[in-house]
Amino acid sequence: MTVDNGVRMLAGAMILLSVLLTHFVHPAFVWLTLFIGANLLQSAFTGICPAVFFLKKMGFK
Repeated sequence: MTVDNGVRMLAGAMILLSVLLTHFVHPAFVWLTLFIGANLLQSAFTGICPAVFFLKKMGFK
């Protein structure tokens, strides 16, 4: 799997998880959703995504 696909998969999974946590555990988990969205916007403008570093270490190409 490519790093680009891995980033999209990870971001989607994290957003779904944060929405579930917000609904079932505590409303403050909405901040996790906002953080993920802000990180996606930041990476679109700067080209720097922290997830890429970890995905490459895991063997994504």
